[in-house]
Amino acid sequence: MLKLGYKAAVFALLGAWSITAEAQDTVKYTGTTLSNVDYHHGQLSPAIGVHNIQVMRANRENPTKANSFGWTYNHAPMLAYWNNTFFMNYLSDPVGEHIPPSQTLLQTSKDGYNWSEPEIIFPPYKVPDGTRKEGHPGVAKDLYAIVHQRMGFYVSKDNRLLAIAYYGIALDAKDDPNDGKGIGRVVREIKKDGTYGPIYFIRYNSSWDKKKSAYPFYTKSKDKGFVKACNELMADPLMMQQWVEEADRNDPLIPLKKEYKAFSYYHLQDGRTVGLWKHALTSISKDGGKTWQYDALRAPGFVNSNAKIWGQKTSDGRYATVYNPSEFRWPLAVSTSDNGLEYKDLLLVNGEISPMRYGGNYKSYGPQYVRGIVPGNGTPPDGNMWVTYSMNKEDMWISKIPVPVKSKADKHADEVFANFAELKDLKEWNIYSPIWASVKLEKAPDGTQALALRDKDRYDYAKAERVIPASKQVKAEFTVIPAQNDKGQLHIELQDAKGSPAIRLILDSDGSFKSKAGYRLSGMMKYEAGKAYNVRVEADVAARTYHVFVDGKKVTTRIFFSPVASIERVMFRTGEVRRFPDADTPTDQDYDLENPGEPEAEAAFFIKSFKTQSLNL
Repeated sequence: MLKLGYKAAVFALLGAWSITAEAQDTVKYTGTTLSNVDYHHGQLSPAIGVHNIQVMRANRENPTKANSFGWTYNHAPMLAYWNNTFFMNYLSDPVGEHIPPSQTLLQTSKDGYNWSEPEIIFPPYKVPDGTRKEGHPGVAKDLYAIVHQRMGFYVSKDNRLLAIAYYGIALDAKDDPNDGKGIGRVVREIKKDGTYGPIYFIRYNSSWDKKKSAYPFYTKSKDKGFVKACNELMADPLMMQQWVEEADRNDPLIPLKKEYKAFSYYHLQDGRTVGLWKHALTSISKDGGKTWQYDALRAPGFVNSNAKIWGQKTSDGRYATVYNPSEFRWPLAVSTSDNGLEYKDLLLVNGEISPMRYGGNYKSYGPQYVRGIVPGNGTPPDGNMWVTYSMNKEDMWISKIPVPVKSKADKHADEVFANFAELKDLKEWNIYSPIWASVKLEKAPDGTQALALRDKDRYDYAKAERVIPASKQVKAEFTVIPAQNDKGQLHIELQDAKGSPAIRLILDSDGSFKSKAGYRLSGMMKYEAGKAYNVRVEADVAARTYHVFVDGKKVTTRIFFSPVASIERVMFRTGEVRRFPDADTPTDQDYDLENPGEPEAEAAFFIKSFKTQSLNL
């Protein structure tokens, strides 16, 4: 939510950057690739090998611990890696943003793929009746605080993990809980055995009556190590800069007291620190965040609206930013830099928008509010980038982005999925795996291991995609076992680098194997449940024709339903193309979808092998 004062400040800054930013030593984007918001994927080429994994699917109709207790506004996740474990926390409200009660939940994972059920780490907090806020006519009555956090974790020098959140006050649905007039920030320790220490306040807002606090101040703790870790945290200006939005507007702990939001940072090779805020605002510090060289200006060339931008140094000594490169909160993309200042490319991380199943206050479409692991909060041993974000402010997701980040395939595909031990080993495959429409390595009906695409989600699908070398004439061959022939779909597309399909084949729910012929679907053959089919597609871009063979027998010859300059991607998806929402969709969805909490009968497809090669037809 933007307050009018913040909007005015931001627009003033955006107007000023063109005058002064070019003269600054600053972050900038010099590439030529831009996203097209008419497509959920922005027509961006994917960063190869990204695995997008849903870790929490909201469900109001069937509330359980696994789905945030049925609360359907879930947002602002934070990530850390500590004690050989990923930690992710996020805030949660029953229906909409800034409408209480609120709580913060925590999930953990050893591998980034399999996650624990959410646990409440900061519960709803009762605001004392009669509480007022300066400048607002409302009076609290049976009101709960709004949980908010721009910072989620801190690992101390003594290797203690602190979890942090903030309790603000919203006296109505439009009131801002982050106006510096809330209650204060809370902290608790996460122990190595998985238990939690007591909740304490670590910082109050000055307008709050401390005597009314439900939790003690951190200095009351008898654990001297815990108190030391809290003091250490508050002595770090880069940690404190993350608190600016919720803190008192004159809090002496905050180095840069401007109305900037959602701070992230990384260190350059020369020791300077790059700061990033919403709207791709940026500045540089020479002294570890104590002071900044200039008021934050919009990074030249960057396209980013009122959503978070994440920046980090990557394990290969380069740098990356992850953000929504549009005025909307889609797609989610990554840009890389050799020196941390000049960014030259723009590649897709997540180009999907699953339908918003539940309407709510200030809910936005798309994969958004991305966060990675703050410097000092752990380093996953695989050397990859790990980021977390919400989808539609509803579901929680994790993405693994391989390092080095690349977009061009070195060679054609030749994969037998029985040869892979774990999903993480599919380093050339891009995966989109919701909880109810999963992509996994599993036993196929014939007993061999296969890439399994399952789908029981009426509003989402599973997707696996392979980038291949750009080809004018190409053969794509795969063996697939449909577990059924009376429900579900498997779409197979041959696409160009921007994700535009030229060829679409469909194992359809009526037991027919079809191809898209212009605006019609053309039947090729019937298929049986549980039977393995070897499918071969030979495509000629110049002639715009393709041939389909099944078990060595030609079943059709067709014209591309859409022309492309080359084939560079092959995609498997368990559902129809979706184009909602688009740039003209109303901002706020005030309705729920039908039966969003009930699964459908599951369909499954098992891909045993996949191979491509260039042809000379």
